[in-house]
Amino acid sequence: MTVVLVGPTASGKSALALALAERLIAAGRPAEIVNADSMLVYRRMDIGTAKPSAAELAAVPHHLVDIYDIDRTATVAEFQELARAAIADCRARTVLPIVVGGSALYIRAIVDDFRFPGTDAALRAELERELEQHGPEPLHARLAEADPAAAAAIEPRNGRRIVRALEVIRLTGEPFQATLPAHTAVLPDLTMLGLDVDRPTLDRRIADRVQAMWRAGFVDEVRELAARGLRDGLTASRALGYRQVLAYLDGETDEAGAMDATITATRKFARRQDAWFRRDPRIRWLPYDADDLVPRALALAAVEH
Repeated sequence: MTVVLVGPTASGKSALALALAERLIAAGRPAEIVNADSMLVYRRMDIGTAKPSAAELAAVPHHLVDIYDIDRTATVAEFQELARAAIADCRARTVLPIVVGGSALYIRAIVDDFRFPGTDAALRAELERELEQHGPEPLHARLAEADPAAAAAIEPRNGRRIVRALEVIRLTGEPFQATLPAHTAVLPDLTMLGLDVDRPTLDRRIADRVQAMWRAGFVDEVRELAARGLRDGLTASRALGYRQVLAYLDGETDEAGAMDATITATRKFARRQDAWFRRDPRIRWLPYDADDLVPRALALAAVEH
C-alpha cells in the first residue's frame, strides 16, 4: 500500500504525515515519509521551505530531503525516478510509504502513468535566450495564446516551466495540458488523501507562516545562500520567498515589500495547488481541523493501527 497526502501549502500536510507515521510505528507498523516537494530536496533551504526539523527527521525516516546542493537544477523526470525508487524500497521492506507534497505535477508524475515528451536542444536554447533577454512575462503571454489552460496553471514568473511548456507545444503540436495523463495510477494499492482548508483560513495561515519565517531568520538564511551561489540555481533561486528576498537583497524592494510579496505569491500558488488537486477524483478530502483527523486518515487508508 502507498498513502499519498496532498493539499495546498500551509494546510498541515507535513504535520499530519508525521503524526500518521508516528502512530503506525508505535503500533508496530513501520512507516516512512517520501517527500514530494520540489524544494525540500535542497540542502540549507530550511526556513523558507518549512522543512521538517532535525528532531522530526530523526523521529521518522524521510526520503528525498536534503539531497541536492542549491546550484543543482532539478527536473520532474529525475524526481519521478527517485521517488518511485524510494517507494519501491519501502514496500520491499514491508514499510508503508507516506508520500507528502503540494506540487500536483510532482504527485502526478510519481503516481500516474506519466511519460515525459522529448526535448530539442536547439529549441530549448532558443527559448532560454528569449527568457534571459526579455524575462518570463512575454513568454507566458505567448503560452496563454497557445494553451490558456497551461498558462493558468503555471506561475507567470516560473520561466523554466514556461519554457518547457512552449517546447512541448512546438515539438508535439498539441497543447501542453494535453500531454498530461489521465488519472491512471501505476502504483498499486494507492490511497490519496487531501487536507481541506477554507480560503480565508488558508490565507491567514499563509500570512502567519511567512511572518514566522521572517522571525526565524529567513532573510539571513537567504543572504547566506546567496553567498553560496543561490542565484546560480535555476530551480532553487525561483522558490517562493527566496525569489522575493533576493529582490530585497538586490535593492529592488524593501524588506516589508518582500514579505508582502511572499504572502501574496504564496496565496496565489495555494489557489493553483487546490485547483489542480480538486480535478483528481481519487483524492478523499478531510477537514484540516478535525479533532479525529489522524484516526480518520488511517481509517480511509484502511491501515491497521
